[in-house]
Amino acid sequence: MAFVCKVELDQTKGLTLTVVNADGNITQTATFDGTTITHTCKGADATSTIKQTSTDITIACTNFTVNADTISCTSTKNTTHTAQGTFGINSTKDATIKSSADMTVSATSKLTMTCADFSATGDSTAKVTSATTTINGDTKASVTGASLALTATADANMKGATIKVAADTTMDVEGLTTTVKGSMTNIQGSLIQLG
Repeated sequence: MAFVCKVELDQTKGLTLTVVNADGNITQTATFDGTTITHTCKGADATSTIKQTSTDITIACTNFTVNADTISCTSTKNTTHTAQGTFGINSTKDATIKSSADMTVSATSKLTMTCADFSATGDSTAKVTSATTTINGDTKASVTGASLALTATADANMKGATIKVAADTTMDVEGLTTTVKGSMTNIQGSLIQLG
């Protein structure tokens, strides 16, 4: 296999290095025009380029791969990652996403979080809002707080095989119309007032 190699020098166009692989239908070119350094690899089906100026480096290719023991990327201003297809982040060990300011996570259709143990903590407030909200514990679900308020603008229903409501000091059950009903109803107390 023999390559065609060319070196072109021009006082206005700069320096051009060219390697032609006729058998592989590949042409490699490096141009230095005094402003931009351009590396081009043109094949039968695709072309990749690297362009470098004093301020920018641009890479255009079909597949971009980086393999290293450690990778560090730092920007003093903004960083943007955009994928028109699928975007994935995978780690075989611990992973951390942290912001020193606000953080927003949004999805147009569905957002799913799955793990063995899930914990969410807000130092001041925590709020969950949706048209329909479901909190489910297949074994047990607990809601605790120094002060607990359950409010519904329409109906409020509590249902279970066994329901127990207990208060250490005072319990008030009040309604415009109040009904206590059961196949067997017990009302007990050291002092009972009706009416």
